Amino acid sequence: MSGTPFNKKREQFLEQAKKLVEQMTLEEKVFQTLHSAPAIERLGIKSYNWWNEALHGVARAGVATLFPQAIGLAASFDEDLLEEVADVISTEGRAKFNMQQKYNDTDIYKGLTFWAPNVNIFRDPRWGRGHETYGEDPFLTSRLAVKFIKAMQGDGEFMKTAACAKHFAVHSGPEDIRHSFDAIASIQDMHETYLPAFRACVEEAQVEAVMGAYNRTNGEPCCGSKTLLQDILRTEWNFKGHVVSDCWAIKDFHEHHKVTNSPVESVALAMNNGCDLNCGNIFIYLKKAVEDGLVEESRLDEAVVNLFVTRMKLGLFEKETEFDHIDFEVVDNKDYCNFNKEVSKKTIVLLKNENHLLPLQKDKLKTIGVIGPNANNRRALVGNYEGTASEYVTVLEGIKEYVGEDIRVFYSEGCHMHKERVGGLGLRNDRLAEIKAVCEKSDVVIACMGLDSGLEGEEGDQGNEFASGDKASLKLPGIQEEVLKAIYESGKPTVLILLSGSALAINFADEHIPAIIQGWYPGAQGGNAIAEVLFGEASPEGKLPVTFYKSTEELPEFTDYSMSNRTYRYMKEEALYPFGYGLSYTDINVTKVMVDQQEISKDNTLVFTATIKNEGQMAGAEAIQLYIKCEKEDAPNFSLKGLKKVHLQPNEETQVVFTLDATAFGLYDEEAYLKLYKGNYQVYIGTSQPDQRSMKLTGKKPISTIVKCLNDEVLYHPSIYE
Repeated sequence: MSGTPFNKKREQFLEQAKKLVEQMTLEEKVFQTLHSAPAIERLGIKSYNWWNEALHGVARAGVATLFPQAIGLAASFDEDLLEEVADVISTEGRAKFNMQQKYNDTDIYKGLTFWAPNVNIFRDPRWGRGHETYGEDPFLTSRLAVKFIKAMQGDGEFMKTAACAKHFAVHSGPEDIRHSFDAIASIQDMHETYLPAFRACVEEAQVEAVMGAYNRTNGEPCCGSKTLLQDILRTEWNFKGHVVSDCWAIKDFHEHHKVTNSPVESVALAMNNGCDLNCGNIFIYLKKAVEDGLVEESRLDEAVVNLFVTRMKLGLFEKETEFDHIDFEVVDNKDYCNFNKEVSKKTIVLLKNENHLLPLQKDKLKTIGVIGPNANNRRALVGNYEGTASEYVTVLEGIKEYVGEDIRVFYSEGCHMHKERVGGLGLRNDRLAEIKAVCEKSDVVIACMGLDSGLEGEEGDQGNEFASGDKASLKLPGIQEEVLKAIYESGKPTVLILLSGSALAINFADEHIPAIIQGWYPGAQGGNAIAEVLFGEASPEGKLPVTFYKSTEELPEFTDYSMSNRTYRYMKEEALYPFGYGLSYTDINVTKVMVDQQEISKDNTLVFTATIKNEGQMAGAEAIQLYIKCEKEDAPNFSLKGLKKVHLQPNEETQVVFTLDATAFGLYDEEAYLKLYKGNYQVYIGTSQPDQRSMKLTGKKPISTIVKCLNDEVLYHPSIYE
């Protein structure tokens, strides 16, 4: 296997692992396939717990740097930033592991195998776990995930930490039926939308692990799917790492999916189709499955070898590795804290800024009102799969810290997050008088609304009260909009800050509130980051990684996995706020585009050179986006195929280069042929996608050029369909 030094040594580790496994009893091998693998002292094997999490920081094992939630990281539209974030996460992961090993702590969440990133496509805004993903676009998801994985795993003699692409492969709700649900997706949708990010993780990033999903896909349970795990993952993509089940997913085979009749049959189905590691304990039935002839012992051996190769790549059988010196003192250090704040600032999306209300000018304000259930809500900083920060800075705290003694800050919780009253014995809207008083006293009002991980998240998470983690609608929950209307009626200049992990239908706010910021779940330093953006210490540079719809009425059924009328690539209605959209305090523009040739074929590449200039008054950053539109009936609206982040001072100019091969122009058909179609392709380069709504909101039009294809050509066809 090519690539990093630890992968080049795979054959060496493979032989080592085979010799080790040959010495194990059947029972010992079986127990090594559980996530809590016990020690085998006679062979010098320590106990190891495979289950660890690092979605946006080392999670669930004490203090670590708590970055913005994954959906916020995606909003940065910045591959290099994801690389830097993952490098910090993996460094802290090693530091914590070294400390834990010193004190013989091998508990859950104490290993080096991190079950991140989540590269599922956020196809429906109601999905509660969407904030764990990088959004709705397969290209953006692929680019961010590849950088994240490479930085997590490193490029040294040994693997720094092991990353895991999850949940393979078609998984995005509903949460409350995920254990029995069959996600039906066409071959075309599979290859156009659901599989590309996983393929990039395997083929480009050489991800060490892949996790299956709870649901079935086209009739097969994902953690025991021959199509997914054997035909596509192992055969088509040549995956060499290990496959892990989602947690307790295999018992769903007989309990809920009803595709097997017993635990023994379920573990046999999973193991025979390529699942090596069980998050859970049902693989203890593998002993009987082998004894009864349902699983060949050679297949069990292969699974255990795969697992030990991973441990060997991590250097867990070495006397010393290059990572052993990483000391616990690096965890949560001052530099990482400052970096976290900078990351958070890069995730913030400015959705509206009527009459340039933002940035606020500190010297022109005497009083500020801060109102809303997310103003001082720590839970709205973190999302889920989170670690523990040593300091949490809410929006209220960040604003008060920033303005100091110079400006009086008035505060009201405004309302409960989703109930009609704050006090248990109070009347409905029991903070209305206080809201009005704060507005009356304030020169400007900051309304902090939205969601937190108690309202959107994973099925079974403690505290989720809305439809097992999914959102029932896209509206602000409870009486939040009623409170927002009361603030608006005060006549005071108002800034709405939304903290949420997903799109909300804020139609009233779009029409009436002059400035709107989407802050996501901005991490432990979120309050400081938002305050600095509010007051112009930095220009907003985030872009929406998901479409903000006007309502759920324009969406297909939640359970419909067809991509028709879903996401910016296939939607038919106009968005409230489109994918790829985000305003700035400065004015960075694409001023010129050149292409080296106008024809595309399977044998050539095209080079696009774009000139970018900051024509505004302050420094800033901009995500330069390249979209392709095939002028063919039933082709996607547009598809993101190029992304470059630029940072420019006022009047500074630079060039960015996009090199595209034929696959960027190709489209899959219903038989999984990736084809170049004869005809024209529109290529757009700008600061947003080229839809009418984006152009109206930004006042800018991407520069377009036409590329021709002279003949229909087949670029690729998966061998599994031959």
